[in-house]
Amino acid sequence: MKKFWEIKQSTNDEADVFIFGEIVSYKWDDADTTAASFQKDLKALGEVNQINLHINSPGGSVFEGIAIGNMLKQHKAKVTAYVDALAASIASVIVASCDKVVMPENSMLMIHNPWTFSVGNAKELRKQANDLDKIAESSVITYLNKAGEKLTEEKIKQVMDEETWLSAQDAYDLGLCDVVESTNQIAASISKKLFAAYQNVPDELLMSTQEKELSKSKREEIIQKAQQDKAFIGEILGGL
Repeated sequence: MKKFWEIKQSTNDEADVFIFGEIVSYKWDDADTTAASFQKDLKALGEVNQINLHINSPGGSVFEGIAIGNMLKQHKAKVTAYVDALAASIASVIVASCDKVVMPENSMLMIHNPWTFSVGNAKELRKQANDLDKIAESSVITYLNKAGEKLTEEKIKQVMDEETWLSAQDAYDLGLCDVVESTNQIAASISKKLFAAYQNVPDELLMSTQEKELSKSKREEIIQKAQQDKAFIGEILGGL
């Protein structure tokens, strides 16, 4: 299984980083990576001056994402983020931590308030709500630092409250994207089940996922049919 992220050193001076999955807190198997292991491999790159971050992620752990974003922000190299398809939730904060953000026209950011599951009495639940507000502030700071004068605190909090799905142009207008490129052919898709945690998912994203699932099913059907035809022909030829 591929790790949710991967680092490739393309030259002695440049490295490519790929985050193509969920951002996790605990390492259950080899497919998972924590901020600690991200730091270890990032450090192993040595003295690179350019990091190209390619991301297609539905998000995940807030604290792990904040840590990864800060590692990239504090790195001596210039970091350019390429949103290959989707940077949702904490993944959008990682993107906003980078020096430069490039988005194809058909890619998206999703920004919302942090959420959690909670049980307890009224006092405990109020404390949980206050804690979530404080956690959200770290994301607000990152977005504002990236956007500069294009974005106000009032506006970014509204965007987070409404769980907003931003097109590349929307992100550019808010200062969260520096360059909008021509449409990208999205090779890696986010599993449809991962969208279940979010509201207001754009129809085009759901449709894209369904089309990919249908396409995969169709390919498997064609392969199976070809195998059956091959076996049938083999029986005929074998009997001649």
